[in-house]
Amino acid sequence: MSATDDPHLGTAEQEPLGPPPVSPLRENWRYFLANRGAVIGLVVLGLMVLMAILAPLIAPFDPATQFRDALLVPPAWVEGGRPQFLLGTDALGRDILSRLIYGARYSLAIGLVVVTLALVSGILVGLVAGYFGGWVDALVMRVMDIILAFPSLLLALVLVAIIGPGLFNAMLAIAVVLQPHFARLTRGAVMAEKTREYVTAAQVSGAGTMRLMLVTILPNCLAPLIVQATLSFSNAILDAAALGFLGMGAQPPTPEWGTMLAEAREFITSAWWVVTMPGLAILVTVLAINLIGDGLRDTLDPKLKRS
Repeated sequence: MSATDDPHLGTAEQEPLGPPPVSPLRENWRYFLANRGAVIGLVVLGLMVLMAILAPLIAPFDPATQFRDALLVPPAWVEGGRPQFLLGTDALGRDILSRLIYGARYSLAIGLVVVTLALVSGILVGLVAGYFGGWVDALVMRVMDIILAFPSLLLALVLVAIIGPGLFNAMLAIAVVLQPHFARLTRGAVMAEKTREYVTAAQVSGAGTMRLMLVTILPNCLAPLIVQATLSFSNAILDAAALGFLGMGAQPPTPEWGTMLAEAREFITSAWWVVTMPGLAILVTVLAINLIGDGLRDTLDPKLKRS
């Protein structure tokens, strides 16, 4: 028997296979890790989330506990500060560090709820407008244009004034304000995708309208929506803090960062730490989320990927 007839020899003489292809998810993760700013933002946001989850375990005091003998105590490293109040106390003697830690729960929950509401409703509206076109598209887009014509914070303030102040109403108003961004992005992506060959092939194979919209087209439109959702997360936190500062969002004694700023505005000159600490918390959180959004944008946009 010849060597070529031996199955064992034939197997041994086959050329070695090349390295397995890298999955898109792993490749995108590699690009994301190459962006140091995005990685720092992810670490900071992860610490914020961990702090919010473990708030009852790591907060020194209950956020509503008042120490009547410790009103407006400065931070521990400032003259007159006390070691048990690391970041000082407010005008009612409440520990600022504890309120900041618990406030992370409210601010992150606000961003998550608002973005979820705006994303889901915006995707549904944009899918319908982009897929059907015609008068449906014109009607939906004109409504979105009207919403975008108003300054976002002013429109949210008007909506909250109509439906009443409160944390849930503030989240609902901010979601309405952010929805047009998702609707317009979805509409544009759907209009570009619905003429592709794979959509035509799905139509020929008998796929229904709902399957075409939700299963065939939508997954290919998610990249810009993910980036927009990340950036809208920070906008939601800022808008909620602004509404809280104006007294139209979370109401006292809720330890929400914007509400903490509103309660402390009369002490801007006399007790700087009461205003500075919640302001820094908002700054750090929003900056971290924006860095993550920039990293996702660079990762998911093929034109911006670094070699």
